[in-house]
Amino acid sequence: ENIRRLAEVASHLARKGHVAIVAAVSPSLEDRAQARRIADGFFHEVHVAASAEVCEARDPKGHYQKARAGQLNGFTGTDGGYQPPVKAELVLDTGVKSVAEAASEIESLLVKSGVLFEELADLAANI
Repeated sequence: ENIRRLAEVASHLARKGHVAIVAAVSPSLEDRAQARRIADGFFHEVHVAASAEVCEARDPKGHYQKARAGQLNGFTGTDGGYQPPVKAELVLDTGVKSVAEAASEIESLLVKSGVLFEELADLAANI
């Protein structure tokens, strides 16, 4: 339900000429497929991947520890199911890529797909 709403808002913004980047934990292939259908051509799936160990090391709220202790049920990455993307336009392994490298790859995807013009991306990089 939340993914559907996010996709509707993002696709509305895209139709009006804006770029909407939605960061969502979406463990279901069907939810992501639904978002792609709703966005109707304005959807680029970026799978931000990392191992469970990397995610846990970056977890400031201790969710992974709580999930393993049985205090947080259905948590994605522990006992909550997760179906990795099969149609992602970009996969970023953030266990080995820096934030700058990942951002650069996202920018390249947006330029290649015509969402951003290379001249604007270069201008923004120099601000």
